[in-house]
Amino acid sequence: MRNNYAKQLEDLKKELILMGSLCENMLKDALDAFEQNDDTKASVIAESDDKIDIKESEIEALCLSLILHQQPVASDLRLISSSFKIITDLERIGDQACDIAEIALRLKYEDNENFKELSEMAKQTQKMFKEAIDSFVKLDIETAKNVLAQDDIVDEHFVNMRSRLISLIEKNDHEARIPLDLLLIAKYLERIADHSCNVANWIIFAITGHHSSGEII
Repeated sequence: MRNNYAKQLEDLKKELILMGSLCENMLKDALDAFEQNDDTKASVIAESDDKIDIKESEIEALCLSLILHQQPVASDLRLISSSFKIITDLERIGDQACDIAEIALRLKYEDNENFKELSEMAKQTQKMFKEAIDSFVKLDIETAKNVLAQDDIVDEHFVNMRSRLISLIEKNDHEARIPLDLLLIAKYLERIADHSCNVANWIIFAITGHHSSGEII
């Protein structure tokens, strides 16, 4: 019975890492599709979203099985409950990658000066998400804390991007739809960074029993 319990716990970790990897690849493909004006890459991202939704359901079922049938000890229970939370954030990151891909299909934008800030924001967001997944793989609290420390960088990029795009709209330098679509992408990136922070916070909870509020949960 306990051997089966250990295997299920290991399966949970592997499945969550796989889901994180799917989301990471999906986000990269969506941003590549946007930056490279690649309609083919953008159009197939919806298929990846279906895989992520299926993986979320499978991990939920595994978590419930562990809780209902295996009576996990406190540290394992924290990992399982954290996994419940983390897959919700991962699923939303997948959705937002899809949203970016949908914009890439309709938006052809080659103004590199205005795109530069968004490109830097995309790189920083991808870095945060990768480190959030790494923190789970290694159960490394320092990596998780480093993710949280980077959130202000993405927020600053978003504020700068918003100001720039509002200025473009006011000057009528571009068709209004273009700055609005770029602003949507910036907002999706800002939300992905927030979800990465959520993942990091739940890793910290799984390891220490403390959430970002400082309270023991």
